[in-house]
Amino acid sequence: MPTDALDDAWRTTHLGRLMGDALRRFDARVLALMAHDVQVPLALSNLAARAQVSAAHVHITRHLDVGGTRPGVLAERAGMSKQAMGDLIAQCEAWGLVTRTADPRDARARMVCFTPDGLAWQQAFRGALVQAEAEFREAVGAEVATVVSLGLEAYVGS
Repeated sequence: MPTDALDDAWRTTHLGRLMGDALRRFDARVLALMAHDVQVPLALSNLAARAQVSAAHVHITRHLDVGGTRPGVLAERAGMSKQAMGDLIAQCEAWGLVTRTADPRDARARMVCFTPDGLAWQQAFRGALVQAEAEFREAVGAEVATVVSLGLEAYVGS
């Protein structure tokens, strides 16, 4: 069996690995921007600055509707188990990011809703995304960024 390093390069240069590395870098930049955003409630920015907020916590921000979302729907959108999402919701609830309330359409069901601090967090997330995307465009060039975006949209939609 060949031991040449080039024969093993496929493990670190395939598309899936590159997309995963890019996502981790992008999410880390978004969280760094949020850690220094004066609009983010202090307790939440401190958590982001101390790397206590992870990409998993960002799933709440990405997938929670402003009017609230059922935990099972959040789990499905995030590609997580209901139990893992429940743990994540509990942690975000302890941080004051979200709250659980009765679903107005079905009192037996629960809804996860942003708190006022959570809404401030969501707005900061939006601003951080805009800035991180602008930084990406600057780093790779507008044309490459557009091609990457269109390619990923086509890939996800297929």
